[in-house]
Amino acid sequence: MGKGFFQVPTAINEPVKSYAPGSPERAAVIAQYEAYFNGNVDVPMYIGNEEITTGNTNNMTPPHDHQQVVGTYHLAEKKHVTQAIDAALEAREKWAQLTWEQRAAIFLKAAELIAGPYRAKINAATMIAQSKTVHQAEIDAACETVDFLRFNVEFMSQIYEEQPDSAEGIWNRVEYRPLEGFVYAITPFNFTAIAANLPASAAMMGNTVVWKPSDSQIFSAKVIVDIFKEAGVPDGVINVVYGDPVMITDTVLASPDFSGVHFTGSTHVFKGLWKKIGDNIHTYKTYPRIVGETGGKDFIVAHPSANPKQVATGISRGAFEFQGQKCSAASRVYLPKSIANEVLDFVKEDIASFKMGSPADLSNFITAVIHEGSFDKLAKYIDQAKADADAEIIAGGNYDKSKGYFVEPTVILTTNPKYTTMETELFGPVVTVYVYEDADWSETLKLVDETSEYALTGAVFSGDRYAIDEATKALENCAGNFYINDKPTGAVVGQQPFGGARASGTNDKAGSAQNLLRWVSPRLIKETFVTPTDYRYPFLG
Repeated sequence: MGKGFFQVPTAINEPVKSYAPGSPERAAVIAQYEAYFNGNVDVPMYIGNEEITTGNTNNMTPPHDHQQVVGTYHLAEKKHVTQAIDAALEAREKWAQLTWEQRAAIFLKAAELIAGPYRAKINAATMIAQSKTVHQAEIDAACETVDFLRFNVEFMSQIYEEQPDSAEGIWNRVEYRPLEGFVYAITPFNFTAIAANLPASAAMMGNTVVWKPSDSQIFSAKVIVDIFKEAGVPDGVINVVYGDPVMITDTVLASPDFSGVHFTGSTHVFKGLWKKIGDNIHTYKTYPRIVGETGGKDFIVAHPSANPKQVATGISRGAFEFQGQKCSAASRVYLPKSIANEVLDFVKEDIASFKMGSPADLSNFITAVIHEGSFDKLAKYIDQAKADADAEIIAGGNYDKSKGYFVEPTVILTTNPKYTTMETELFGPVVTVYVYEDADWSETLKLVDETSEYALTGAVFSGDRYAIDEATKALENCAGNFYINDKPTGAVVGQQPFGGARASGTNDKAGSAQNLLRWVSPRLIKETFVTPTDYRYPFLG
């Protein structure tokens, strides 16, 4: 604890700016967007104290304008991954011994940099790299990243403060050591905040990290690196590599010093990681921590007592914000027959009012999906729904990738509760609706529970408290984050710790102390002040 028991600044959620016409933040982000969009940045790998370029590069292009090159990034060879591991292990000795308040100060400074001078930069980069509207960028890249950093510092101090009782004549104390080795962070394209938090949360607890961002997020990842460097994260604490994910992962998992993986991405990839770790288990010096948040097939179920307009808004926001590319996005909906038509009419009205295009136009609500592979997958499912007898497209259904990867917000109505798009994660602006008979409410809850392999988020809409109670109990295991009369997206750090079970991950709740505890290995120290000198106990007489 150094030279004092230090109280960290009380964490509060970063206020979301409005970006209303005429506001200073609107002018700042538009100017920064134009500068980035018309620039051409060369992004190196960051390994130890070096910025490494290989000459083997890929272009970075905005999903909403895929012919516009905004920069390039350099691809790793196996030797660079090994170099990153070595750099992490070398940096670990000093970083792990640094007093916790010094680590806290670095990440608190990073939070202030994001909230202030880097706000327009991190938001504009996210708008370009991930095709987020300014509002989606603001709540993610700026506010949620700041929240992760501030609240994690507070959680860290609470963890260190948690100590065992001591009996007379002894002193029990617990050290929360970093893991012995290095942590591998694998981050997704969809949230800049997740990309920052996965390496930062492990590093905050004294670990050093090898970080592989998504290829589709490197443009905004570069801003994260700039922020961490300015905040004072020492060289080698967070090492950043890009390239072939299989090669990078195989190289990392072959190291005896691999001590944990912090992952957000697909269920298939995470299961593959788990298997490789199992296959290599005799190689490691310690049992690795495996922390993952993966897929979702998130639901909205409405009771006949639900308010139709509220349900419709939950669908329109929950399914279509950020083009449905949130692991928490609503993608299957169960409506009672008595209100289904009214709900769907409201949803159609909402969709008809959506504007779609580049995030540079701040009046757009919908932009592009992340890349051509995602576009083609979504187009395939939409075309299949047009052809299937048990499905009907009642809104949207068009797509165009001539300039950007644009898919219209689409509503599929099915008569088959196990229709493929009721079960398969699509990760796009497509939601499937099944209409049930009002009398089948209880049976429908069972259907919701058993339809999907995932268990990430879900929502119930009802004006009947008995129905809410029934749903809360019946759906206990199929959503790690469960929402009552609200959309199933938008978890706030410090308020709604986020994570799911089943095929949705290990449910280690990002945005809480539970996650940080995965990145420490406690050591109990018992000190006896008057040490016994006779082995005999009183019972021996």
